[in-house]
Amino acid sequence: MLVGCSSPPLLFEEGSGDWQASGDADWTVNGAAFTGRVNDGVGFVMTERPYTDFELELEFYPDSTVNSGVFIRCKEQELSFTDCYELNIWDQHPQQENRTGAVVSRATPLTQVETIGRWNTYRIKAEGNRIRAWINGKPTADLVDEELAGGYIALQASGTGEVRFRGVRLLRLGR
Repeated sequence: MLVGCSSPPLLFEEGSGDWQASGDADWTVNGAAFTGRVNDGVGFVMTERPYTDFELELEFYPDSTVNSGVFIRCKEQELSFTDCYELNIWDQHPQQENRTGAVVSRATPLTQVETIGRWNTYRIKAEGNRIRAWINGKPTADLVDEELAGGYIALQASGTGEVRFRGVRLLRLGR
């Protein structure tokens, strides 16, 4: 549960109009779960508006083959590990320094977590120049970086496979 808030609004809720889908993945909503299926491609859903300082909490369920992630502070409404912070979901990444919990090409995971085939929690706090993340309550990232001050939020499905998300909640932080 997000600290200091009983129930912030859901992002990526069916029919809310606060997101758009792009790319090769097939995104479906079934009850509270948001599922991305991809077969040799890249797809994502992204917020319609940018965010600066926030705490984001969600649950995710990756299969053993999918490359996924949560992208934050994207400069444009497109995915890029250079123009976004990519908090990875890919236990079997061929470069383990970019596996689940990493901020791709910026910070290796503080803790190695195993997430395949079950529901997990991702908590991401972006405040000022600091990005922190926890998976299943374990700290996985603590990055201080001046490059991206705000931007769009996205959920990714890449490669081949399926990833599910649910309970995506955003608490905006005032500064």
